Amino acid sequence: MHKEHEGQLVHQLLIFDRIHDKSHPFFTFAVMTDIILKKKISNRVLNGHPWIFANEINESGAQVESGEIADVYTHDKKFIGKGYTNPRSQIFVRLLTRDRNEEINDDFFYRRLLRAWQYRKQLGYDENCRLIFGEADDLPQLIIDKFNDYFVVQTLALGIDIWKPSIVSALNKIFDPKGIYERNDVPVRELEGLDQRKGFLSEAFDTEIIIHENGLQFYVDVEKGQKTGYFLDQQDNRRAIQNIVKGADVLGAFTYTGSFEIHAAHYGAKSVLGLDISENAVAQANKNAALNKYENVCRFEYANAFDVLKTWAREHKQYDVVMLDPPSFTKSRATIQKAITGYKEINLRGMKLVKPGGFLVTSSCTNLVTAQVFLEIIEMAAKDARRRIRQVVFNTQSADHPIIWNLENTHYLKFLIVQVM
Repeated sequence: MHKEHEGQLVHQLLIFDRIHDKSHPFFTFAVMTDIILKKKISNRVLNGHPWIFANEINESGAQVESGEIADVYTHDKKFIGKGYTNPRSQIFVRLLTRDRNEEINDDFFYRRLLRAWQYRKQLGYDENCRLIFGEADDLPQLIIDKFNDYFVVQTLALGIDIWKPSIVSALNKIFDPKGIYERNDVPVRELEGLDQRKGFLSEAFDTEIIIHENGLQFYVDVEKGQKTGYFLDQQDNRRAIQNIVKGADVLGAFTYTGSFEIHAAHYGAKSVLGLDISENAVAQANKNAALNKYENVCRFEYANAFDVLKTWAREHKQYDVVMLDPPSFTKSRATIQKAITGYKEINLRGMKLVKPGGFLVTSSCTNLVTAQVFLEIIEMAAKDARRRIRQVVFNTQSADHPIIWNLENTHYLKFLIVQVM
């Protein structure tokens, strides 16, 4: 639309004019500046990490303004890449490209989104997928989930939030979607000096949509649901239970809207009980069970899973399969020990509810709890439960959430199935 205009300053002016509320609170008209890194950290960034912290910067050629695109150099003036800045954030620069000749403009975001979509299609994600997974797709702090013809967008940092109009334009150009919704009602934005907000980035539409997954249907509420409305990162793992649940009595805890439990019914479970502390989630789960005509097999109840698992273990209740899919227990290294204790406790209680020879299905979405630590937690829980276990499946998140090996925040989900002897 604005390809005839050249130069970073002109392009930023055009973006400013297109922002929906007519003025972005931290928009800058500054021209591109140079940022020189300290010697000690240049190798880390050179090895691929896109984050540059404020205390890692040696100097900048001019006063850096919020949202500005800057050129980043090593201490000896070798070009590293271009990224967006925010002096108000601990992460001063997030790199977008390492190509000196690549301009950050409308076409840049179109190419990145198109590349990401081609990759997902190559892996077989035709209908539902995480289209953009932030740093793993070289678009730091941008999340886009695709639910058939609808999209949910999160711009979690100032520098990417400024480019939201370009991102929406690219989505419209590539997909011609039925609707785009913004779910920026997340506290992390406040660390960037941004407000929390949500709403339509397209014409208004019914925000409760239906998606298809593994032969099933699920309601997704993109306005009121957790995160973007549905947890796509487990969609491949939900298929992994199909053999162990046949003819089984299944208990699910922390069910949210019942996706694992309804898959269990679909794969032949005799009975399925799901527990969640959210009454809204329980209502949605029962609605999903009815949508798939499994209401006679699945039932969902409002309960505090921590308390119920402990009580039922004392009462010696047992199931053929117990499934645990708890929320993240920590987002801070300061409370990681508390998270480890929590994971151990719920898995200990879960194992006690598994019949000998049955199966425990368990997950952790806390990226600060590494895969090795998670397996050690399960081992400790088994020891305390005096149960012997053997591993059946150990997976990460679905492949539409790519893992970059030197970026720990992209490797966050651990999914485990063990037989409990």
